Amino acid sequence: MKNFTKFVCLVVTMCMLTKGVFAFPKLNSLPAATATIYLDFDGHYVNCAYWNGGMPIACASSTLTSTQVTEIFNRVAEDYRPFNVNITTDSTKFLAAPLTQRIRVIVTPTSAWKPNVGGVAYIGSFTWGDDTPAFVFTDRLGPNNSKFIAECLSHESGHTVGLSHQSRYDNTCNLTETYHTGLGSGETSWAPIMGNSYGKNMTGWNDGPTPYGCANTQDNLSIITSTNGFGYRTDDYQDQMNSSAFTPNSTSFSINGIITTSTDKDIFRFNISTLSNIHIDALPYGVGANNIGADLDVKILMYDEAQVLVKTFDPTNTMGVTIDTTLKPGIYYFVLDGTGNVNASNYGSLGSYSFSGFRSALPIHDVSLSGTVSKNKHQLSWNIISDEPVRSVEVEVSNDGSNFNAVNTVGATSRNFSYTTFDNAIKYYRVKATSVIDQVVYSNVIALRSNEKETQAFTISTFVTQQLSVQAAENFQYKLLDLNGRTLAVGRGNKGYNIIDMSNKVSGSYVIQLFGITQKQSERFIKQ
Repeated sequence: MKNFTKFVCLVVTMCMLTKGVFAFPKLNSLPAATATIYLDFDGHYVNCAYWNGGMPIACASSTLTSTQVTEIFNRVAEDYRPFNVNITTDSTKFLAAPLTQRIRVIVTPTSAWKPNVGGVAYIGSFTWGDDTPAFVFTDRLGPNNSKFIAECLSHESGHTVGLSHQSRYDNTCNLTETYHTGLGSGETSWAPIMGNSYGKNMTGWNDGPTPYGCANTQDNLSIITSTNGFGYRTDDYQDQMNSSAFTPNSTSFSINGIITTSTDKDIFRFNISTLSNIHIDALPYGVGANNIGADLDVKILMYDEAQVLVKTFDPTNTMGVTIDTTLKPGIYYFVLDGTGNVNASNYGSLGSYSFSGFRSALPIHDVSLSGTVSKNKHQLSWNIISDEPVRSVEVEVSNDGSNFNAVNTVGATSRNFSYTTFDNAIKYYRVKATSVIDQVVYSNVIALRSNEKETQAFTISTFVTQQLSVQAAENFQYKLLDLNGRTLAVGRGNKGYNIIDMSNKVSGSYVIQLFGITQKQSERFIKQ
C-alpha cells in the first residue's frame, strides 16, 4: 500500500554505454488512447521513496532481442485489448499522457534490491500522479523467457490498475493456492492473469476470490474500467440482427474485430443469392501457431433470416472456428462471440480476432428430399437441379438429426431409395450429391417414423450390381454361396446398414446365409 505522505519518484533515462545496446522497436496498441501503460526495456535510473528504502536504483537495460520485445508487447497488448488504454514501448507516448493516467513498468535484470520475486508493483499506482514505477525482473523469469516476462508484465501492471492476487480454495473454503495456477493443458488451458499464469496458454481477467477469503471475490473488469479514468474500447460491430449489420464482400472477405465484454457480440450478415459453398476461419489473435497466446475462445452461431438458430460452431479442443458449409439462397447472420470452455468461463474470454473466408456459387443449385412411410419401410425420393453432371449420390441417416452416417451410395441418376427400419424411433435423412468437379451439396433433412417394426432380422437388396446391401437388426456373420452350395465368401457385419462387395462376382443367382445372435436367415438374390 502507498503511504499517505507523497514523494515524487524521479525516473531518469540512463545514458547506456554498454556494448550491443540498441533501440527497441516503438510499438503502440492504441495510440489514440489517453491512458498509457509503458513497457520500458531501455534501462532507467530510479530515485523513489517507495522503492529500495528510498535509495537510488540503477536499472540496467533488458538484454532482450527485438523479436522478444515484439512478442512480449503483443502478449501484453492482447491482455489489455478490451480497454481504452495504450500499451506502448515508446517513452514519448508515456510522457505525453496525463500524470494520473499512466504507469511505467521497468523491464530489467537489476533485481538484487528486491529478492525472491519476478516483479513488484503498488496496487492502484496508475492514478497516483507521481510516476511511481513498477518492475519486472528478466533474470528471474526464465531467464529472458518471453512468455514469462509478458505474463509478469500484465500481472504487475494489473496491480497498478487496482487488482489484488487471485487465489484458489477447496469446497470447504480452505486456501489451496495463493496464486491460482489455472486449469487444463494444451491450447485451451487457462489461468487468471492475477494468479500464476506462466504455465497456461489462455490467460485472462477473472472474477474470483482473493487471498483474503473465499467469499472476498474480485471483479477484475469492473475494477479496471471504473477506477482508472478509462473504460472499454468503443464497440466495433453491432450486435443486432438486421439490415444494418456489417455485410462482408460477396466473394471473399477479411475482417478484424475485438470482443470487449462478456456480453459483446459481433454480427455479420450474408445475403446469399445462389446456392453457395462458404468457408470461414474465425481465429483469435495469437503470437504463434495453434492460437498460442490467445485470450479469446471463439464461438459462432448461425441464424437464418427469421433469426432462428441454424447451427452452433464451438469446437471443444481449439479456440478458433473453421466452417465449411453449403448455404441455400437467403439471408444469414453469423454471430461471433467469446465463449468459455472446460477450463475457463466466458467472463475473460475477450480479445481480438480475424474473421475471413470466401464463398463460391455451386453448379448444383438444389437438392430437395421428400419421403413417405409404408409400414417399416421409409421410401425416399429426391430431385437435383445442376448445371454440371452429378458423379455420385449418397443417402445418409441419423438418429438425432445432427450426426449422420452413410447408408448407401446410389447411382448418379438414381432418385429414390428404400430403407427398412427395425424400430419405431424417428429417423432423419439427407442426401449428399457430389458433382464431377467435386463440389458437394446436401439436401434438406426430413424425419420419418415407422408405424410397424420389421419382423425379420435382416433385409437385403434383391437385385445388385456392384454391392449387396444388408440391413441388420443385430450384429451378424454371413456366408455367401452359389446355387450349387459352394461357399464363395464369409464375413461379419454390424447392426444397421452394411455393404458386401460383389464387384468380382459373375452375374447370376446367389444365396446369402445370415447368422445373428437370436436369428438366422437365408436369402436369394441376383447379381446383374
